[in-house]
Amino acid sequence: MKRIAIALLSVAALTGVLSSCASDTVESAAAATTQPVRVGVSEFAEVIDTPGTQIIDVRTPEEFAEGHIAGAVNIPVESADFLDNVAQLDPSGTYAVYCRSGNRSQGAVDGMASVGIANIYELESGTIGWTGAGLPLVQ
Repeated sequence: MKRIAIALLSVAALTGVLSSCASDTVESAAAATTQPVRVGVSEFAEVIDTPGTQIIDVRTPEEFAEGHIAGAVNIPVESADFLDNVAQLDPSGTYAVYCRSGNRSQGAVDGMASVGIANIYELESGTIGWTGAGLPLVQ
């Protein structure tokens, strides 16, 4: 009887440890998705095809006018009011952000995250990678 009680206590303790580990893993995975995610061209194309995703071009207005990804809005990262502009976005929305090469977009997504936006996908190679993969820009 004593052995059964010890065995049951051992199983209960092990179950508690395993469930807390699983819980920590799920929480860690959830926390990881709140950070901006850099993606390649094909994954970015999938993200922007997802209904409700807002595409944000952080290049200058002149660059945007020369050609941008269809459906994008221009919020230049180098403008003095960039953080004010992105702070007006829905923090629970999903955003696909890009620039020309992937450099300016890094700062942009960091700024967006700092104002509470969680679901951000960044095109790591910018419009250079986009057009290099044969995908179009519109004017």
